[in-house]
Formats: sequence, structure tokens, C-alpha cells
Amino acid sequence: MRTLPIYRKQKVHISKPLESKDVQYSSQWRLMYLRFKKHKLARISLIVLAILYAGALFAQFLAPYGLQSYDSKYVNAPPMTLRFVDASGKFHIRPFVYELKSGRDPETMRKIFEPNKEKRYSLEMFAKGESYKFLGFIPTKTHLFGVEQPGRIFLLGTDALGRDMFSRILLGSQVSLSIPLVGVGISFILGLIIGGISGYFGGGLDALIQRIIDIIRSFPTLPLWMALSAAIPPRIPVVRMYLYIVIIFAFIEWTGLARVVRGKFISMKNEDYVLAAKIAGVGDARIITRHLLPGFISYLVVATTLAIPGMILGETAMSFLGLGIRSPATSWGVLLQEAQQIQNIALYPWKLIPLGAVILTVLTFNFLGDGLRDAADPYKK
Repeated sequence: MRTLPIYRKQKVHISKPLESKDVQYSSQWRLMYLRFKKHKLARISLIVLAILYAGALFAQFLAPYGLQSYDSKYVNAPPMTLRFVDASGKFHIRPFVYELKSGRDPETMRKIFEPNKEKRYSLEMFAKGESYKFLGFIPTKTHLFGVEQPGRIFLLGTDALGRDMFSRILLGSQVSLSIPLVGVGISFILGLIIGGISGYFGGGLDALIQRIIDIIRSFPTLPLWMALSAAIPPRIPVVRMYLYIVIIFAFIEWTGLARVVRGKFISMKNEDYVLAAKIAGVGDARIITRHLLPGFISYLVVATTLAIPGMILGETAMSFLGLGIRSPATSWGVLLQEAQQIQNIALYPWKLIPLGAVILTVLTFNFLGDGLRDAADPYKK
């Protein structure tokens, strides 16, 4: 007689079942944010950019001197050093600077500056200086820092007219950092609308738009800048000049984004969910805004971020060549005009400091764009 096997009871460890509150459903933007947090260099770049734009926003308060302030006694003066210990070895709680004393090099007869250790001027916070309008509408004379009167402070030296380089770099950042943002914003809207129309409707309209884009992109960039800048009247208000420069950049840069949007629309407009929306009677505008654009809006954000450095370099190049912002306004490109001569660079190397600001800004935007690109990639863990 065959006996049946006896099965012993065994303890089975069952993991805790997932409750509804343990399951998290993340949107596309939430996933992008979580991936972006892991990109350390992009996060640092975002902080640096926030500091740069905060400096541009509050430039008149942070700068000890105004845009037109100059002192002929301190032409091409070197950067001053903040000190805590004087010549006698005594420590001071408040930092100070020595007065600059001018003289002549006995061999070259070139004007030189040396610190006069008999006269020192202490640093003052929230010092009174030239009047300005804080944030454009609040009249005040308070600056973040200054020195005791009649002292002068030049943290980054002066230019050929005796104007403070530190103040001019801060004030120039208002133009060099805002023109790319406004220009990219306008080109983003143009590229989105024109590229969307071209890709969604197709046909003869698509062919016409693409030929216009081909014509614009066939022009070399620098001659096109020169031609458009030559159309600007030479003596116009600074605000109008700013507006014209923004229009020039937007006119050139929208074509690349339009091509990308067109390609995305062509690849997505025949998807099942788009065809279902058409059958249901949904209008074209709603299909574009509610069904097509959300599918690649993250890519557009990345493309826009990566386009800003090119515009910063473009504005700097135009102003450097005298085709963009002109005096009495200033930008980083205008400040670099004095660096065109090798003699200036050899004798006064601090005039290249605006170049460092341009490099820092371009690198941080590129690192931020790389971080956003990695965060928007659905296949990247």
C-alpha cells in the first residue's frame, strides 16, 4: 500500500503589503526635479546664476559709484587691497584702504601708483554716496559700502577715464545678463509659434516657412549683425538701443528652435491620441497646446537654457566691436573694448576682469543646461 507524503507546515515570511499611501505617482516635472537634485555641478551653477542676477538687480546699491562717476587723479589706477593691519603692525577691526599716491617711473616715465601709508580710510557699510533710484523708483543715496571722505575705493582698479571697474562691471551686468534673457524669450515664442504652424499644418505653408528659415540661416552671423546694427541710428536713447539689440538677436536665433519644434510636431501629430482628439472634434489650437506641446516641453526648457550663453557671447562681441551697446551705457562687451590693445593688457591687466565675468556666466549656463538635459532624459537613471 502506497503512503502519501506528509508535508510539514513551514513559516512563510510575507512582506508588508503596500498601502495606497506608500505608492507615489510622480509627474514628469517631479521626476526632472529629482534627477536634477543629483546633478551637483548644475545645482552649484544655479546658485551662482542666482547670485549674478541678484547682483545685477541690486547693482546700483552694491556699486559704490555711479555709471558716470570718474576721478581724473586715478586714471588707470590698480586694484586697492582691503587691509586689517597697518604699517606699524596694529590690527584694526574695521578694514581700511590706503590712499593711492601717483608718481612717475624713473626709467619709463610711466605714471604709477603707490599706497600712501600715512593716510588710511576705513570701510563704511551703508555709506552715503551718489543719488540713484533703488529698483528704478525709490530715490536714495545709500550704497552697500564706501570709505571715509575724502577717500576713494577701487576694488578692481579704474579704467582710462578714472572710473571704478567694480561699479561698471556690476552696472554692465544689467545689460549683459538681461538682453540674452529677453532675446531668448522672444525667439522662444517665435520659434514655438512658427515652427508649430509649419510642422502641424505642413504643405505649401511648411515649404514657405522652411525656405525663409534657410535664407536667414544662410547669412554669416557677424556680417548679419553688422548689417542690422548699421540700420540703427547712431544717436538714439539707450532704452531704444537696448530694444533694437534684443530684436536683432531674436530675429536671428528663432530659426533653430523653429526647426526643432517642426520636427517634433511632424513626428507626434499622427500619434493615436492626437488622431483620437481630432475625431472627437477637438480644435487645432487645443490639440497643439494640450496634447503636442506637453510631450516635449522639457526639451524646450533645456534648449532655451543652452541658447542663453550664445546670446551672452553675441552681445559681448557686438559691444566689443562697437556694434551693440554704446557709451554712455555700458555692458561687459563695452568694458572689454579697452582690452583691444595689447599694451593695455600688458600694463593694466585688471581691464580683463570683465572677461572673467563673461566666462563664469557662460560656463554656469552650460552646466545648468547639461543638468537639465540629463534630468529631462527619460532613459537616464
